[in-house]
Amino acid sequence: MTQSVPWTSIWITGASTGIGRELALTLARAGAKVAVSARSREKLDEIAGLAPGVLVVPLDVTDQAATALAFAKIEANIGPLDLVILNAGVWHPMGAASFDAQKSANSMAVNYQGIANALELVMRAMIARGRGHIAMTSSVAGYRGLPQAAAYAPSKAAVISLAETLAPELKKKGITVTVINPGFVDTPMTKVNDFPMPFLMTTAGATQAIIDGLRRKKFEIAFPWQMVVLLKIARVLPYPLYFWFASTFLSPKRKN
Repeated sequence: MTQSVPWTSIWITGASTGIGRELALTLARAGAKVAVSARSREKLDEIAGLAPGVLVVPLDVTDQAATALAFAKIEANIGPLDLVILNAGVWHPMGAASFDAQKSANSMAVNYQGIANALELVMRAMIARGRGHIAMTSSVAGYRGLPQAAAYAPSKAAVISLAETLAPELKKKGITVTVINPGFVDTPMTKVNDFPMPFLMTTAGATQAIIDGLRRKKFEIAFPWQMVVLLKIARVLPYPLYFWFASTFLSPKRKN
């Protein structure tokens, strides 16, 4: 039997695949009313067919006007949101030789601005009510500039900075902020990688870690612990030492 959760109404963006999909199914099966958003209605409808209490609200998070309409529809249908998980994201592997400004812009538009578009609306409503929980999905790649992550890492670093900036102020207003920093998780997003992914986690394992952390109202939920420790050490290294460390140990090695 699925364990109950402390939230009544939840909105998850980026819910069509991977971690977002698993979170939606797990939370809905635990009894919460869950609104799911992503660009693919077909994939969202599939989720609604697998769990009770799922509201399908297709959305391109880069469209600010559409995000406002989606938010209004969700609160009108499932009530004031207790928990919002802003999870939409894209991954464009990219280094210097393959740098693409358009892909870089897309990464920032989805991974950062896609969060900001919903965040404005969610914060305004939660501040008025004096309660709520906002979770933003970033990545351990946001800790420091990583090889082959020239589009991804900057967008995720921006999300971490945003969460750090807002958390103290929102805490005074009764609102919890959480930043979710996964390492490698076995999802459709990571299927494109042609290099080894150390400490790869299952989607189910990542989902359980996230829900456990949200229950505890942690500011940061980061996993797997081995990757987190490695990159948090890298975060405090001086530049010459870090650049040596990154090129020696963090540069992706192609699979044979």
